[in-house]
Amino acid sequence: MLLYRASLPLSRQTLTYATGVVRRHRKKIGSKGRALPPGLQALMTLVHLGKGETFVELGAGFAVSTSTAWRYVNETVEALAARSPQLGAALATAVKDGLPYLVLDGTLIAIDRVAADRPYYSGKHRRHGMNLQVIAAPDGALLWVSGPLRGSVHDLAAARIWGVVRALAATGLAVLADKAYQGAGAHVLTPYKGHDKPEAQKEANRAHAKLRGPGERANAQLKSWRILRKLRCCPYRAGRITKAIHTLQLRETTSR
Repeated sequence: MLLYRASLPLSRQTLTYATGVVRRHRKKIGSKGRALPPGLQALMTLVHLGKGETFVELGAGFAVSTSTAWRYVNETVEALAARSPQLGAALATAVKDGLPYLVLDGTLIAIDRVAADRPYYSGKHRRHGMNLQVIAAPDGALLWVSGPLRGSVHDLAAARIWGVVRALAATGLAVLADKAYQGAGAHVLTPYKGHDKPEAQKEANRAHAKLRGPGERANAQLKSWRILRKLRCCPYRAGRITKAIHTLQLRETTSR
């Protein structure tokens, strides 16, 4: 076994925050005699999420068994995910902050599945995965992320299942979204469809794309965490993992 030093593009403050989450969780459940202190358990989780290293690799790197690495990472992910903003709170903060509009988008988290698993197959993305709904600020800051649905679920259907369309309407804010959300309501502004559109509609689409573009960077920010590029665990873990990452991103942003 060869060992090497590595780095993560995260701040010390983020590690300190994750360590505090682990420490409080251990105190809550009365856990004692762990193989790793809270700081190393938190660091192991950041390595798993940020670099996508397997539990075998984590176990070797942190000198624990594979099963211990799995248990520690999942425990930390659950604790972090529980601190991710709820939909109502996230929208209330957006209104309080006076955001001019919100961006609604769907993203597919690729999963390790075979062609026979049709319910997980997204015709839009032409791959197997889990559908997550994302609400972002105009500058691309991630405000909220949904739980997972199978990749075959249409974005508009997913938004309705999670109550996003109704909750957004209650805020009174304008919402920009892509063509997949046509029919969501007058408060959700989508591009015009069709070929040979009048010049006025083409210009409106260009303006729409210019405003929506920065907000859609939220998805790219999520997938900068390598674990989300292709999940090799239970597909329904996608939501908890993404919410944990959202919690860490919020901490990383405030530490800059």
